[in-house]
Amino acid sequence: MIGGPRRGEAVRRTEQEIAAEKAAALGRAGERVEHALADARRAAQRLLEARGAAETGQRAEDYKAARARALDARLGLLIQREALGLRRHGPVDQQFPEPPPLTAVLRQKEAPTA
Repeated sequence: MIGGPRRGEAVRRTEQEIAAEKAAALGRAGERVEHALADARRAAQRLLEARGAAETGQRAEDYKAARARALDARLGLLIQREALGLRRHGPVDQQFPEPPPLTAVLRQKEAPTA
């Protein structure tokens, strides 16, 4: 027998380690998305609270940058999932929805409050 039972056990352990690392990497990608989405939500809230054109303009730029980071992190997660053979991204869409575009946040800011 080539390699014998010891070789088989070594291969099995290696495969388990690889699977564990894949899962850990996917988890880290998810955490990056969570943090980036939270940053985008905070930036949107600061934009909604802005007073005056200059402050609104600066906070709009801040939101655009935070949204871009969130979209980038989300894309990284989707790519990671694809690499692992996970082709259906419905769970990602549900758990990590894209932050709204700047225009939607600005419309919310301009909407009259009751």
